[in-house]
This record gives sequence, C-alpha cells and structure tokens, in this order.
Amino acid sequence: MIHDPIPRGVQPDLPLFDEEALDIADYLKSEVAEDDIHSDESHKHGVAALTLGALGVVYGDIGTSPIYAFRESLRATGAAVPGAAEVLGILSLLIWTLFLIVTVKYVFFLLRADNRGEGGILALYTLVRLAAGRRSIPVLLLALSGAALFAGDAAITPAISVLSAVEGSELILPGMTEYVLPVTIAILVALFAVQRSGTARVSMLFGPICAVWFLVLAWLGLVHVLDAPEVLRAFSPYWGVEFLIEHPGVAFVVLGAVFLAVTGGEALYADLGHFGRRPIMMAWFALVLPALVLNYLGQGAMVLSAPERAEDSFFAMAPEAGLPFLVLLATAATVIASQAVITGAFSMARGAIQLGFLPRLRILHTAEGQSGQIYIGAVNWLLLCGVLWLVMSFGSSTALASAYGIAVTGTMVLTTLLGALYLVRTGRLRAPMAALVVLPVLAVELVFLASNMMKLGDGGYVPVVAATVIGFIMWAWWRGTQAVRARVAKLAISVSSFVRMMRGSSVNVIPGTAFFLTGDPEVVPSALLHNIKHNRVLHEQTVLLTVETLRVPYATAEERATVEPLGGCFIRVILRFGFMETPNVSKAMAHARTAGLKFDVMASTFFLGRRRAVATGQGLELLLDRAYVALSRIAADPTDFYHLPRDRVVELGERVAI
Repeated sequence: MIHDPIPRGVQPDLPLFDEEALDIADYLKSEVAEDDIHSDESHKHGVAALTLGALGVVYGDIGTSPIYAFRESLRATGAAVPGAAEVLGILSLLIWTLFLIVTVKYVFFLLRADNRGEGGILALYTLVRLAAGRRSIPVLLLALSGAALFAGDAAITPAISVLSAVEGSELILPGMTEYVLPVTIAILVALFAVQRSGTARVSMLFGPICAVWFLVLAWLGLVHVLDAPEVLRAFSPYWGVEFLIEHPGVAFVVLGAVFLAVTGGEALYADLGHFGRRPIMMAWFALVLPALVLNYLGQGAMVLSAPERAEDSFFAMAPEAGLPFLVLLATAATVIASQAVITGAFSMARGAIQLGFLPRLRILHTAEGQSGQIYIGAVNWLLLCGVLWLVMSFGSSTALASAYGIAVTGTMVLTTLLGALYLVRTGRLRAPMAALVVLPVLAVELVFLASNMMKLGDGGYVPVVAATVIGFIMWAWWRGTQAVRARVAKLAISVSSFVRMMRGSSVNVIPGTAFFLTGDPEVVPSALLHNIKHNRVLHEQTVLLTVETLRVPYATAEERATVEPLGGCFIRVILRFGFMETPNVSKAMAHARTAGLKFDVMASTFFLGRRRAVATGQGLELLLDRAYVALSRIAADPTDFYHLPRDRVVELGERVAI
C-alpha cells in the first residue's frame, strides 16, 4: 500500500517517502508483489494486445528513423558517388548501433531494471539510491539532469516529427507549402487532445498503423536485398571499423548522423510502465528490429545498384505507383512517432512527483489492467504549449534538426552512468567488470553527444535551456520539500504518546465529530495540534483520517474502511481506494459506518492542515526558496481532491520558514 498524501501544496505532517528510513528488504518485497500484479494484468489484457499497442506507442519514434538515418549518414561521408566501402561501412555502423545501444543496453538490461514496473531514468535513480542505502547529491543531480533533458526531448520530438511529416506530403501535393504550419498546428492540437482517452485507446489506433508500417519497411528492404545480397556483409563490424579508420576526417560527422537510428531509445525505457517488459521485448525482436535492419540493408543494396538514388534513398525504394501510399503511411507513422515521448513524459512526471521532485499533480489512470497507463493533464497541456512554440519559432523541420539530438544523447549518457552505478552498488558486477561492460556503450554515446554538441549554436541550445529551467524547478521543489520535512519532523508527535497525554488534559470536550486528515496514521496531524492550542477544545469523537491508495484497480467493500479505537475520544479511520478510483471521502463514509464508526453528518467537521513555506534564504538560496513558495501556491484544493463536503471543511494554516 502507498499512503496517498494531501495534494501538492498541502504538505503532509511527516514525509511520506523518507529516503533515509526506507528499507531495501521491504522494497524488494513490494517489487515482487508489483511484478505479480503486472503478470496478472498482462494475462488479463492479453500480451498480444499490449505488444500491438507497444508498436504504436513505444516504437513509433525509432521506427521512423529509416526515412532519414541512412540518407543523412551517406550525405555526411561527402562522397559524390558512394561505393561499397561507404555503403557497407554506414550499414555496419547503423546495425551495430541498433544492437549495442537499443538491444543490449535498453532491451536486455534496462528493461529489467524497473522500479515496481516503472522505467525511466528516475526509476533507475531510485534503484541506485536504495542499493546504496544513503543519499548521494552527485547521483541525485545525474537523475535530475537526465529527467530535465528528457523533458526537452519530449517537446522537440513531436514538433520535428509532425513538421517533417507534413512537409513530406509535398512529394504528392506540391502546393502544400503555405499550409505546412497551419496543418502541423492542427495535427498537434488533435494529437494532444486525444491523450486524455488513455494510452490503451491511443495504442489501439496507432498500433495497427505502425504494424503495417514495419511490415512495409521489411518488405521494401527484402525486395532490394535480393537484388544485391552482398550487403549482408555489413553484419560484420569489420566494415564499420574500417570505414572509421579510412575516413577520419568525416567519421565524427557521420557518427552524429548514425545516431538518428536510435532516437527513441530512452522513450522505450520510460514507457515501460505503460505496457510491461514482455510486450516491449516481443515487439522489438518479433517485428521492429528485423524490419529496421532489413530496410537499412535494402536501402544500401539499392544505392549499390543505383547510386543516383542515394539522394532520397527511402522513398526511392518504392515503385512509382506505390509512392503515394508510402508517403501517406510515412506521414502517419511520423506523426505517431511523437507518442512515445508524450507517454514517456507522463511516466517521468509521475516518477518525479513520487520522488518529491515536482509538486503533486492530478493523475488520471486510464486503464484498469495497467497501473502504468496514466494521463497528467498539466503535463499534457504544458508540453503542447512548448511544442507549438517550437513549431512557430523554427518554422521547418530542417531548422529544428539542429536542436534535435543533444537532449536524447545527453539523457542516454546519464542513463548509462546510472546503470553502471546500479550494477556495482547492487553487487551484480564488481567495478572492473562493470566498467568493461559499460565502457563500450558509454564511449559510443559520448561520441554521439560530442557530435551533436557541435550544433549548440544552430538551435541545439533549445533543449539545453529547456532542461536548465526544468532542472531548476525540480531542484527547487526537492530542496524546499526537504527543508519543510526537516522542520516539521522536529515537532512531530506520535499518536500513541498524544493519546496518553490527553487522558488527563483539561481541554474542553465539545459535542460532535471532528475528522483530521493526515498522510501518516502514526503521527498527530498539525491541524489537531493547532486546534487544541488556539481553540482549547476537543470533539467528543476525534477521528484521525488517512486515505490510502492500493495497488489494485478497485478496493472491495470489505477493505474500503478500517475503524480502530485508540482510547478516549480518539479513533483512527483508514479509507482505501484502488489506483483507478478517485478518492471520494464523502461516499466512503458509508463504509466507515458499516465498519463501526458512529457519527452524525450534520454535527461533523473536516479539518485540514495547510503549511505555507516562507522564503528566508539569501542569494541563490532565496531564488530557490521563492520558486518553491510559488510552486506551493498553485496547489490543488484538497477539498476538491478528496471530495469533502465544502460547507463542513475548516482549514488551519501555519507558516514554515525554509
């Protein structure tokens, strides 16, 4: 079970996620339980359906790379007429980049490093943190930087994907030029508008389209490979290594273009919670990887046979009669490509909220069978605003291309570093062996990052600036939350001690029932302490009310409410809701009655405690404090969040200096 805290801005009486006190054994037990839940859910929904959905959501981005990755890599060689050395060298680099980064790093390794079914760099940070048994600021900064860079990528990918798709339609509709921006904006608004319907429904639409796309990729590649089967020699890494040695002047630029083949790899890991490990792995090995490799080989075979087609090697693969269909299918697939980072952004935001890096946001669970399939409205619409700004500012996919890559490669490098720490600190590998395993991947990614950093002045600054702003916000919230928790923990009083102290108290007892909401059932709510201090009264029935979220879609009637007398006028009530349910306290009170709680609705009052942070630092600390205060003030109303009767709610506030 997870205690469901009061919404963002309304700080709980004690930290609900105390990193210093977290026990690794308890965590592993809960992790096993979560795996069991995901297993049951997969059977319930069908692995086949989830695999099909993963094609559209997880692999949409990486699946569109054949449109431009081979072409751009070949252009980077500078060869007027590409020969066998250039073609086989590029193909070898593309294939082994897919094997090394996507297959080995993400599919074989990182998909197994999940945090209760969730993936992404923040999930990996949590595993490292738990294995270390203590907080490390450098490791924390790695995680925050990676999450912030991923957020920048989440804004750029939809912008460049949809822009390039609409621009590509000019191949069959030459008069589309003046309508590119309006059509792009309309598609983006529609794409973000359908997110609320949930990942499952979106994947039902996108999955079949992407399945057709990958089958077409494989068919086009196979047809041309049969014309020049010598391209199969590209499976040998010898050709890639020889190309880099023989072309030292352009090797660096070529590797930057080769990286385009693996964009979307980080989204693959971040989307783990939406589908689970098994469907993602099945989709990769059964269809995605074979289709990508076949298509790259087919493009290479065609260029060897007809070098003049190298300028647009992807669309040149199609027969003239089939070109309109391929353009339309590519347009649809490229639009779908942005879905991977959108759903990944939802997962990343939830992870940041759970770890205390962002204020609590309203999270809508969109599928009964998968707790990882979620929708966060605030993230969705803020992301749309950023995407639209990028589209209108840059105006074309060519201009945006310079901004693309830094965020992706940066996140990949940081994920690899955290992965190495995970291997060492969990004891899976000794440091020398871990270095031997990780260094080849890290070296390749560092070269990719360095190559993309050359674009910093041409638009590459955009994801860096975006990541800096988001990272500042996350650091400010984490720092402020820790300061508030530390101040509050010093004044915390356990419920058992408080009940004993109040037995001989001279505090006036008045009729009625008072409900005091608390995130921790073992600690006295601050609202209760303030009520006694200022009003000098206790109600004849004082209820300490905690809301819990279960790891099942719906709570049964039997487990909905627990009532426990604590002695004197004090009673503890715990209300439980499934992760698919909206916590409605008013309706759940009927179950509390059934469990033994006696109260008169007309003589009841709900007390909420609000803590308002006050900035007291200097210099940069003052700026961070003020950012935290500003984030706190945009908090959701807990009365609405818990569906409390508005005319029976009393809020007691306190100021906490940070």
